[in-house]
Amino acid sequence: MDLSVVICFYNMRREAPRSLFALSRSYQQNIESLEYEVIVVENGSTLPLSPDIVRGFGPEFRYHYHETDSPSPVDCINSAVASARGKHVMVMVDGAHICSPNVLSTAQKSFEIYPNAFYATAAMHLGPAPQNVSVTEGYNQGVEDALLTRSGWKQDGYQLFTIAGAFADNGGGWFGCLWESNCFALPKAAYLHAGGLDSRFVSAGGGMMNLDFFRRMVSNPDMEYVLALGEATFHQFHQGVSTNVVQVIHPWETFMKEYISIRGQRLSRSIRRPVFLGSMPQQARAAAEFSIRKAVKGWQEALSSAG
Repeated sequence: MDLSVVICFYNMRREAPRSLFALSRSYQQNIESLEYEVIVVENGSTLPLSPDIVRGFGPEFRYHYHETDSPSPVDCINSAVASARGKHVMVMVDGAHICSPNVLSTAQKSFEIYPNAFYATAAMHLGPAPQNVSVTEGYNQGVEDALLTRSGWKQDGYQLFTIAGAFADNGGGWFGCLWESNCFALPKAAYLHAGGLDSRFVSAGGGMMNLDFFRRMVSNPDMEYVLALGEATFHQFHQGVSTNVVQVIHPWETFMKEYISIRGQRLSRSIRRPVFLGSMPQQARAAAEFSIRKAVKGWQEALSSAG
């Protein structure tokens, strides 16, 4: 098998069907030759998904409920990767994200060109602004449901760019210096060799587990850092630990304290430019122009923080 996609949920009955549809053969493009599976894992959800609904998206989909009291999905995701049948694994740590239509095919091309690729995608927030901001201006699940319905994204997934107002972090998107990727892929052997997500990240949502793993992989000279150009994942509004809370109560510094206790220093971005793979759809023009404008500042901030 070429690829195993691991996607993690916690109480996401509203968001999960969209995220899973976006990983199906009905939606993803140019994957006729791709043999893949989607491993749907729930990290101790109190309102779990129906396994029948999950399997209804296609024979590629299988469901596993991870019994745990831990608010961190680290062990859940690592266990799913260990059980994966694919030569390569794609990890989506937050199941609230909807993929654009060529995320899987671009990953497949990435591994054909660079066998030891660390493949990453940029993330965007649905809605008019970063959701930490838009939540203070009346943005909620009802508003988002209406946006998604009007967009026609199920017929043309690139329409998601027209209802996404911001990249998910201040790294500047494709042309900037990213902090993380919610949807990344690499050889399964490389994931296991790296020890996977670090189990010492025990905070709710895993704290900085994803940023930590991203930094370790991008910093690894044995991995070819590949970024999908013109593709993205789109975060749905839900009761997230950090993405949907106002800035004054954002847990960033709490997460940073945990990171420092593990790594001995504050988190900084890895200063490495990616290899780009993909093309830019017309709907993503505004996002691309923003990324270009933001890029210089993003790299300057990254270089400054790195000393």
